[in-house]
Amino acid sequence: MANVLDTPVQPKVKFTDCFINGEWISAASGKTFPTVNPATEEVIAEVAEGDKADIDRAVKAARNAFESGPWRRMNARERGRLMYKLADKLEEHLDELAALESLDNGKPIRDARAADLPLTIDCIRYYAGFADKIHGDTIPINGNYFTYTRKEPVGVVGQIIPWNFPMLMTAWKWGPALAAGCTIVMKPAEQTPLTCLRMASLAQEVGIPDGVINVVPGFGPTAGAALVKHPFVEKIAFTGEDATAKIIMKEAADSLKRLTFELGGKSPNVIYADCDIEAAAKGAHFGLYFNQGQCCCAGSRVFVEEKIHDEFVDRIIKLNAKRKLGNPLDPSTEQGPQVDQNQFDKIMGFIERGQNQGANLVCGGNRFGDQGYFIEPTVFDDVQDEMDIARLEIFGPVMSILKFKDTNELIERANNTHFGLAAAVWTKDITKAHRIAAELRAGTVWVNCYDVFDAAAPFGGFKQSGHGRELGAEGLKPYLETKTVTVALG
Repeated sequence: MANVLDTPVQPKVKFTDCFINGEWISAASGKTFPTVNPATEEVIAEVAEGDKADIDRAVKAARNAFESGPWRRMNARERGRLMYKLADKLEEHLDELAALESLDNGKPIRDARAADLPLTIDCIRYYAGFADKIHGDTIPINGNYFTYTRKEPVGVVGQIIPWNFPMLMTAWKWGPALAAGCTIVMKPAEQTPLTCLRMASLAQEVGIPDGVINVVPGFGPTAGAALVKHPFVEKIAFTGEDATAKIIMKEAADSLKRLTFELGGKSPNVIYADCDIEAAAKGAHFGLYFNQGQCCCAGSRVFVEEKIHDEFVDRIIKLNAKRKLGNPLDPSTEQGPQVDQNQFDKIMGFIERGQNQGANLVCGGNRFGDQGYFIEPTVFDDVQDEMDIARLEIFGPVMSILKFKDTNELIERANNTHFGLAAAVWTKDITKAHRIAAELRAGTVWVNCYDVFDAAAPFGGFKQSGHGRELGAEGLKPYLETKTVTVALG
């Protein structure tokens, strides 16, 4: 692996077609779409634009691989062995994949190397180890019977991933599905298809059978909708916006597909006066600005106890002043561009609405540079709960700071949202920390830290932040069916 201080060579784009049944093929329509470098606004490559015909071909390949191929019948340890080989192959290509992710997504290469790739590799390895530990139970029932359960793969699964962490979301979806013995049709986000396609090529290299993994790039209303509606797809796993999840629920209803959703958030990050304020300021800064603020669990509502409010705001402003924006392929860059023009315009619109609604813009708020989709790290103070910047998911580098006086008030205000993905609390009082962790309606609560992820720890949301969980043993459950077998003994 190259040193993190080395500037990587511009990565070569090798795979831009649909990957179906082990073959690289053009879209049936012959259409392509551009994937754009968000740092320069230049086209990186033209990618096959899959639609209903391509999804149908991919689903049929996955179904044939599931019903007639070796994958689900393979010894579980052999499945795990191939998954370990895939993780090793990803590690072998770490620098290439990190550079490709940075090029296509705009995230700093330092983050792709230090976070995205290690977490991606670890997730595949974690579920590789789970492959031979999936088993049922024996159950004593009334009468002279022997009853046991089997855990069997659900079948063909459709997986739709977002653009903010393309490789990591691929791993979160592939890991449990492969360990369970399912076969996959994945639609990557149209903004960032390149690393998912490259990962599919590496999966083929290590010997994962053809048809087990299929990748069809394309757009939500065409390729995504076709995947959701396809009668041979047993389950949909989706990460993205809650508005899209509602469409998926409606379109999946006719076939009663199993659904898991990991959706958005407006996560409260609570800063008490008794905290280590230096650690809290750095943690809140990281919890919001990491990945250009394009995190579903970003701590975008920062509740600060009145006693330390002014000092905390001053620390955040100073951290923002030091933050380096620029070429994401430069290892010294800390913040890259937003993913595309639409996201850039959405964020700038929120900044304008924050000012119009009376919030105090204390730093940032402008475009950075004259090329690429860069936005200065931005802080609003004196934010009120009813303001749009406090209620709606911005998905960008915009921090809202809200004052609070006491814990009862804080809990009520923090929970006053239809989201419930994550939260955090900074305090030296362990009793207070556990109370907040119990009271906040969120799927993950961090105490004196933020954005700590591990493949063993379940992740998902309360309320409209999702259904089900990913990662850990919980993440396997949606990919398995429980079969009860009862045998008469005489």
